[in-house]
Amino acid sequence: MGGLREFTTTAAAVTTLNTVEPLRRTTLNRVFAAVYSCAISALLYHHAQALLLHSKTLLSFTISLSLLVADTVLAFMWITTQSFRMRPVHRREYPENLKSVTKRDEFPGLDVFICTADPYKEPPMGVVNTALSVMAYDYPTEKVSVYVSDDGGSILTLFALMEAAKFASHWLPFCRKNDVMERNPDAYFTSNQSWSSETKKIKVKYYS
Repeated sequence: MGGLREFTTTAAAVTTLNTVEPLRRTTLNRVFAAVYSCAISALLYHHAQALLLHSKTLLSFTISLSLLVADTVLAFMWITTQSFRMRPVHRREYPENLKSVTKRDEFPGLDVFICTADPYKEPPMGVVNTALSVMAYDYPTEKVSVYVSDDGGSILTLFALMEAAKFASHWLPFCRKNDVMERNPDAYFTSNQSWSSETKKIKVKYYS
C-alpha cells in the first residue's frame, strides 16, 4: 500500500500544471482591512452627522457634503483594490508537464496581438523582436497566429516586418533545433555566450 500511495503521489505531481500557495500575510491583510473599514465607517458616520445635525448654514452644509462625497469616493476606490489582498497567493507553473496531460495536436489555438502606433516612440526593431519571439514559441506552429496592429500606418514598421518575415525562416528553425530559451533575437545576440558557426551566420543575417 505504501508503494502504491507513493506511485499515485508521484503520478499526480507529474501531471500537475500549476500549484497555488497562499501567502502568510493573508491574515494580516484581512485584519488591516477590517480595522481600516471600521475607521472609514466611523469617518463617514461623522460626516453624515455633521451634514444632518450640525450644518446650520449653506457654507457648512456645502463643506460637510463635499467632505462626505470625497471620502465616499476614496473609500470606494480603496475597496476596489482589496480583492487581490484578501487572498494573495504564489503560483507556480509547470509547462513541461503539459505534454503528459494532453497531446500536442490537441493544444488550444493562440491569437497574439502586438499593438504599435508611433515608430519613433516604439522602434520597429522592438516590434519585430516581439513578433519573432512569439513566433518561436515552443508550441505547434499551426496553432499560433500573430497579428501586428499599427495604428500609425508606418511604412518603416511595415518594411521592418517584411524583413522580419524573411529572417524568421532562419530564426525559427534555429530556435527549435538548438532549443533556444531566449527567443528574442536582440536579447539572444547581445548576451555573452559561446557561439557556434551556425549562430554567427544567424547573427550576420539578423544585423544585415
